[in-house]
Amino acid sequence: MTPTTAATLVIGATGTTGSRTAARLIAAGHRVRAASRRATPLAGARPVRFDWYDPTTFTGALDGADRVYLVPPIGDPDPAAVMLPFLRQARAGGVRRAVLLSSSAIPEGGPAAGAVHRALPGLFDEWAVLRPSWFMQNFTGTHAHADSIRTEGVIRTAAGSGRVGFVDADDIAAVAVRALTDDRAPCDDLVLTGPEALGHDEVAAVVAHVTGRPVVHHRLTCEELRERLAAVIPAEFAAMLAAMDRAIAEGAEDRTTDTVERLTGRPPNPFRVVAERELRTTPGPAVRALTAHSRRDGRRSR
Repeated sequence: MTPTTAATLVIGATGTTGSRTAARLIAAGHRVRAASRRATPLAGARPVRFDWYDPTTFTGALDGADRVYLVPPIGDPDPAAVMLPFLRQARAGGVRRAVLLSSSAIPEGGPAAGAVHRALPGLFDEWAVLRPSWFMQNFTGTHAHADSIRTEGVIRTAAGSGRVGFVDADDIAAVAVRALTDDRAPCDDLVLTGPEALGHDEVAAVVAHVTGRPVVHHRLTCEELRERLAAVIPAEFAAMLAAMDRAIAEGAEDRTTDTVERLTGRPPNPFRVVAERELRTTPGPAVRALTAHSRRDGRRSR
């Protein structure tokens, strides 16, 4: 992983995996072009404006880059329509390696990023498709599950008792950096999971234990979930997400892989470790009450 003089363009550099990938590349001494819609500054990187739906941003973002980390546009059921023209321009402009973030639930040629996955080997000699399982950060970050945990103490899914090999976004980023910078590109489809498959009831129990607040898993039907999602996102995308939950209920994500350890040399992080790391930063009610009491006592003693 010797740093190169050319830059790596990280699309979605302010997002869950993009920010972590950019940070790891910078720490390893690689030049990074951090792409986002607002060209958000990032220490150690060159911020560049990039918008999948504005082709006029493509040339500037690609300038000086010879590899690219691809995060598809969020919520678009047909990202290939905007991604493939960009990738052709990238290849023509000297990009030689592309690493695509897809999903374990989406096979090559499947919906959403599946069409980009199929096209990638024909566009680049050096490539990889990362197909992570569902993110552990869905329960700790800005995802709807994390929001409902914070506001209601509820996780709502149509996944039933199905189990998922949830994966830490830090582990995804670690694999992304290897795929982008190793002397040899993987040129493969890499399914990434954590070390264990968990049901949402178990996830709720871990979050409750770590935060000290009650958290439960409410089981919806696929139709109920689709209707809830369609109220806030396009109906086609809502239907796709609901179908993914149904697949989980049927056992499609009940698996673990050795990909993270094989590529990084260390085992993936378990969910409890991630929950401790990311949720303990926000104190629960008991801790807040104790802190407030201590502050009142402190004010009285001064």
